[in-house]
Amino acid sequence: MQLQPFLATKPLFYDEIDYARMPKAYQSIVSHLRLPKIIHIVGTNGKGTTGRFLAHMLFHNGLQVGHYTSPHILKFNERIWLNGTDIDDETLEQAHEELLVWLDPDMAESLSYFEYTTLLAMSIFCKRCDYVVLEAGLGGEFDATNVFPKCLSIITPIGLDHQSFLGQTIEEIAQTKINSATGDIVLAKQYDAKIHPIALTKVKELKSHLYDVNDFFDKTFSSKLDGYSDKFGLPMYLKENFKTALCALNVLGYDSNLDIFSPVVLQGRCQKLLPNVTVDVGHNVMAAEALVASLGEKKVVLVYNSYKDKDFKTILKILKPVVEEVQVIEIDSPRAADKRDIYIVAKALELPISSFITIQSDKEYLVFGSFSVVEAFLKGLSEK
Repeated sequence: MQLQPFLATKPLFYDEIDYARMPKAYQSIVSHLRLPKIIHIVGTNGKGTTGRFLAHMLFHNGLQVGHYTSPHILKFNERIWLNGTDIDDETLEQAHEELLVWLDPDMAESLSYFEYTTLLAMSIFCKRCDYVVLEAGLGGEFDATNVFPKCLSIITPIGLDHQSFLGQTIEEIAQTKINSATGDIVLAKQYDAKIHPIALTKVKELKSHLYDVNDFFDKTFSSKLDGYSDKFGLPMYLKENFKTALCALNVLGYDSNLDIFSPVVLQGRCQKLLPNVTVDVGHNVMAAEALVASLGEKKVVLVYNSYKDKDFKTILKILKPVVEEVQVIEIDSPRAADKRDIYIVAKALELPISSFITIQSDKEYLVFGSFSVVEAFLKGLSEK
């Protein structure tokens, strides 16, 4: 069976996760893998852009580099980036055929979508890469990506998200994410003071080193980095992600000369799609706060929808100062919130709300709420 029909048999989301399954699957095929150096990225927000920034930096230092990210927006190939481009269909199919030979059939069938595609990506990278930047899914300690040994862990900003799996408090969520580290840690700028002590305790336990991005660069270089970020128009949160990637590059011992690379951003991350349309795949409170900070005094039409497990009441409350009106776009997802609930929240906040139909040239739009929202918007544009 080809890859896409095979993946279609696997649900994307589970109410419960078998945390023993992925380690068993990995151990069953590890003899086939020649592992590159792996940089593991965990956190709540910024994993994708931090990883892509770092992957580009390593690639421009003459290394063979892979970047595994998720989810994708339009095509599965977006998840597996190799030396500057998304993986091609032929390579994917060849790797899929090989992986099915390595895995016991019952094991291959039992693996989740994310577990299987993580092994698939690594089977591709093992033959081609010096470094792999490996982005965790929603977790850390028990994430499918954590079965691989790593040379460095990067902890991006941590906030409340996926509480049903990760814990109800920021301390619980930070602990399970930071517990994935097995050596040195690069800690991105955090927005909750409870997180740094947890990271510090972890490196003491590991007898490793904590590199705090806030304290890593001297004032002269930080000033140069500010000018560089302004030159490329990076909003504040992308500037912080770029800074985190640059810190990791330095820790790994490679050239941080800003003249040799430009900040290439993943699709859908505060992306200016049209002169009056910005799209962002963010879907939680922290992402909403970052967008408000980046928009400043600008007022936008918010093209929005949400997953039912997200705190869209708080998200819309945060976004209210920059929102002229809310337009709800239809999304195809079993996780989609009841549209009536979004209307109730918007009306309680005194935000005008209606269904999204099309964009108008005299209005500024922000497309936000989830990967599914950006996917629906992009597909709608391509059909016009």
